[in-house]
Amino acid sequence: MHRVFRREAALLPKIVRAVAERDGAAIARTADAIDEYVDVLRNHHAVEDQLIWPRLRERAWTEALSQHMEKQHAAIDGSLEAVGFALAVWRMSGARSDAEALAAAFDEHRVCLVEHLDEEEALALPQIAEYLTAEEWAEVGARGLERVPRDKLLLALGAILEEATPEEAAYLLSKVPLTRCVMWWIFGRYQYATRVRALRSPIF
Repeated sequence: MHRVFRREAALLPKIVRAVAERDGAAIARTADAIDEYVDVLRNHHAVEDQLIWPRLRERAWTEALSQHMEKQHAAIDGSLEAVGFALAVWRMSGARSDAEALAAAFDEHRVCLVEHLDEEEALALPQIAEYLTAEEWAEVGARGLERVPRDKLLLALGAILEEATPEEAAYLLSKVPLTRCVMWWIFGRYQYATRVRALRSPIF
């Protein structure tokens, strides 16, 4: 998921800047993608706040480190609020100046996000591997999936698989229920590819 967030946080402001002024269809498509990004990131952090940080605080973390991670989450939340405000303005006006304001807000969000992801990967992931059980880690993944709308599950799978190595992709698909795996191979991968082409077309 961190790879997905890094990718989208880099691509989305580029797409916003490339969308033609007052191109209603492209603006709506891009705005919807940003809304989805914000929702997924907020849900991801909510699951961490509920299922990871409390356990690490009990078993491994110093209070200073846990407070630092919570402070970074708060900073990211603030940056997402700024993105949301700028997005609402651009969605309404379609103006070039409002597109640039949104892209700039997203750039500032990305700075907060990447700093947090870097530190979380360096400081938290080794402790997660040491102090959380396999069952607790599986619960984190299951809780995250519960928050994805059913009609977006195949798109979410595509977003993750885009960043996966062949070995990681094989492992991930082995954990997907058979019926959903079949749906992915029959039409989910084409649905995802079509969506990606349409969304990213302004920068190609």
